[in-house]
Amino acid sequence: MAALDSGRTTQHKIERGISLGIIAGAVLLGLLVLWRASHHPRTDDAEIFANFIGIAPQVEGPILELKVHDNQFVKKGDLLFVIDPRPYQYALERAISEQATLEGQIVDEQRRINALVSAVSVAQADIHSAEADVVTSERGVSRARAEWSYANSNLHRLEPLLAKQFVTADQVDRARSLEAAEAEALRQAESRLQLSRTQWRSALAKHEQARNAVTTLEPLINQREARAAAVKNARYNLDNCYVYTPFDALVTNLIISEGQYAHIGQQMFTLIDARTWWALANFREGQLRHIAPGMHADVYIVAKPDKRFRGVVDSIGFGVTPDPDVLGRLEPGLPDVQRTLNWVHLAARYPVRVRLENPPPDVFRIGQTAVVTIRGK
Repeated sequence: MAALDSGRTTQHKIERGISLGIIAGAVLLGLLVLWRASHHPRTDDAEIFANFIGIAPQVEGPILELKVHDNQFVKKGDLLFVIDPRPYQYALERAISEQATLEGQIVDEQRRINALVSAVSVAQADIHSAEADVVTSERGVSRARAEWSYANSNLHRLEPLLAKQFVTADQVDRARSLEAAEAEALRQAESRLQLSRTQWRSALAKHEQARNAVTTLEPLINQREARAAAVKNARYNLDNCYVYTPFDALVTNLIISEGQYAHIGQQMFTLIDARTWWALANFREGQLRHIAPGMHADVYIVAKPDKRFRGVVDSIGFGVTPDPDVLGRLEPGLPDVQRTLNWVHLAARYPVRVRLENPPPDVFRIGQTAVVTIRGK
């Protein structure tokens, strides 16, 4: 009987030890799970995301060629579509012709100005020559007047002496003839001076006329930049008739066909940037202290639940729309805060952008459901 009681006691101790071990293991496992959940946050509130742009033409016209179809993968530099380039080709040729016409006008005007400048130089030379003639004529008049004055004074001195027989009549006649000759010489010198002055005034008038006729090229030269800009703009519009893929992308939401008239700025389809994919994961605000940019993450998608994709935390969101039940409505005047009492406060969630490493282009789609686990540094 004592042996039986001893065996039961030993069995009870063993069962008790096993129970305590199980409880301790459960507690340790729980603590481990809690530690991993806090230091390696996980969320299934995540979606796959990529950048995308709307393709809209910068020129308008009918679509002659459509080189892509919906949901097609295209590489950078592939031709997407062609808008009728003929009107823009004609505009470019017209702009080039107007530019060439302006350059011809500048050349012709330059030649005309050169001729006028030459005429001004000739007129200026004529002025200098006329001025020299005027100076020479003035000196001739001064000399002729001096000689006439001497002859006239000599005649007036001899005439009174003839009555007193101090001089002969022949001497008086010669003095009178000399005075008349010098007077004639003076008149001729004065006539030459008058002619020289007239020629000098004429040369001045011609010089002024030629100088006023000389124009400047500035009004025409100022048009060069405008004509060059018109040519560049026409060539830019012509180049925009051919629309190419700006990066490796996926074509989606294509609802056009050849022959449709394209309008400037009107979106025709969407290109999804296939170079970079993200998982936008919403984590509770209490988990953010364990998340930092640069940390590694594991990403799973529903389409391939058995495949793990690696990612890196790119950034953490700094704001979400406030809950109106907590903050109220911010309106002009005073905030509208509802008088309510909530016993349970839900933690806010902030988006964490996880950049996927080496994403295959044919697996991910925008809006896919994902599960993200942060693995740390």
